[in-house]
Amino acid sequence: MALKDRLATPKKGFFGKLKEMLLGKAIDDELYEELEELLIQSDIGMKMTMQLVEELEKQVSRNKLKTSEAVYDQLKELLREKLISNNSSDESSGVKIKDGELNIILVVGVNGVGKTTSIGKIANQLKNKGKKVIIGAGDTFRAAAIEQIEEWGKRTGIEVVKQAQGSDPAAVIFDAVSTAKNRNFDVVILDTAGRLHNKKDLMKELEKINKIIRQQSGQEKFETLLVIDSTTGQNGLEQARVFNEIVELTGIILTKFDGTAKGGIIFPISEELKKPIKFIGVGEGIEDLKEFNVKEFVEAMFD
Repeated sequence: MALKDRLATPKKGFFGKLKEMLLGKAIDDELYEELEELLIQSDIGMKMTMQLVEELEKQVSRNKLKTSEAVYDQLKELLREKLISNNSSDESSGVKIKDGELNIILVVGVNGVGKTTSIGKIANQLKNKGKKVIIGAGDTFRAAAIEQIEEWGKRTGIEVVKQAQGSDPAAVIFDAVSTAKNRNFDVVILDTAGRLHNKKDLMKELEKINKIIRQQSGQEKFETLLVIDSTTGQNGLEQARVFNEIVELTGIILTKFDGTAKGGIIFPISEELKKPIKFIGVGEGIEDLKEFNVKEFVEAMFD
């Protein structure tokens, strides 16, 4: 199924309303006020909304745009530029695997965002590309999390390093990285417990995990991906801010994007954090976590 079909809900929602609101209208203060309201309602947020509308007004004046159709095209271009500034314009993001060394992917996020499922899907993608992949079941707080990772391991034929529920998560991470390094795996993907971004003790634990990864692997830099549920809106942006301060994110996974009628959150997350969107979730199937591609996304949303 084409991406535009997968994203029918957000396309009819925010993006559809945007087109409907702008086309055929007079270019006046009332139009800009309506636009501001729609952008804020669509999870773009106050800060970015004001920036966008201000830029749009300048462009309309500078380019002497006379029709609402031209204004719509100009706004579409501004939104596209926001994504391009932090994502490659002509290729998919995903994770870039370096040959001849261990590639580490640490996955973080709050509870219920689809973190473990995303890990299973990414692991499957990398295995299908011929990579030797292992998963570390670092969420030891929930027995269900360990079982879920094990199930993904069985489903995809990928080995899982685990310990009993309640074990020190850092010990599991240590074992997983050591195993991957000693047995020449290409990629180790590390799960972590879902944690609220405002719980200092759990965030402190992430700092410990980061330290262990660096010590055990000898690598200062590695992929750290934050999973955000697209339907949580501006709360997702706040999560991203806090996690980025703790673990230095390298990218974002936006899950459940096909299920939101808003969808505007993709713009402030990309723009404010200056981090690429690595993957976008567009369904429940094993192949429905897609490497993010700006060109494909913009065409699917606006065409």
